[in-house]
Amino acid sequence: MMNPLRLLFAPLALALTVSPALAEKIPLAQISSYLNSLRTAEAPFQQTNADGSTSSGTVIIRRPGRMRFEYGPPDRTLVLASGGQVAVFDGKSNQPPEQYPLKKTPLNLILAAKVDLSRDKMVVGHTESGPLTIVTAQDPQNPEYGTLQLAFSANPVVLKQWVVTDEAGGRTTVVLGPLETGKSYRPSTFSIHAEAERQKRRK
Repeated sequence: MMNPLRLLFAPLALALTVSPALAEKIPLAQISSYLNSLRTAEAPFQQTNADGSTSSGTVIIRRPGRMRFEYGPPDRTLVLASGGQVAVFDGKSNQPPEQYPLKKTPLNLILAAKVDLSRDKMVVGHTESGPLTIVTAQDPQNPEYGTLQLAFSANPVVLKQWVVTDEAGGRTTVVLGPLETGKSYRPSTFSIHAEAERQKRRK
C-alpha cells in the first residue's frame, strides 16, 4: 500500500494545457497577498500519484491550518488537516486514522496564518510556463521536509494546481478544477476527532 502521505504530498506534474505564449511572471508579493486573502476555497481535483495511478475527489481549504480531501470511489479515503495534524482515514479499514504533524508536510506552507514568499530561502524557484507562474517553495528551517510547487494563472490570480515533493523524493500531482471561494463550513468539517467518531458510528 502506498504511504498515505504520498496521496497528498508528492509533487504534481504540470498537467494543464499551456499556450505557447509566455506570460509575465506574477510577483511573489502579489501571490502572497492572494494566498493570504484566500480564507475558504473548494474545488474538484484530479490527482496523479508517484506510481502513475490516478484518483479524484473534492478538496476544501479553510485557512489558516485546515484542509479536507475527500477521495471518490474506489479509494474512499479521507484526509483532514486540522489542529496542526494531518489524519488519513482509510474507508476500507477499521483502524484509527494515521496521523502526522502538519508542519512536516509541504502543504503547511500555504496553510500558514501568514504566507510570506519573500522570506529568505523559502522560494527556490519562480518561473513561468506558458500562461502559468510556477513557484517552488520550501520550509527555510527544514528543507528536508520537501518542496511545494504551486501554479497560478494571472488576471485574476488563481491557484490552478500544486506539486508536492515529499522528504523521500516522492511526487504527486493535483490539478484543481474551478475554485469556489467564500463559502462557510462548520468546524466539524475539519475536525479529526469528530470525523473519527462519525466513522466509529458507521462501523
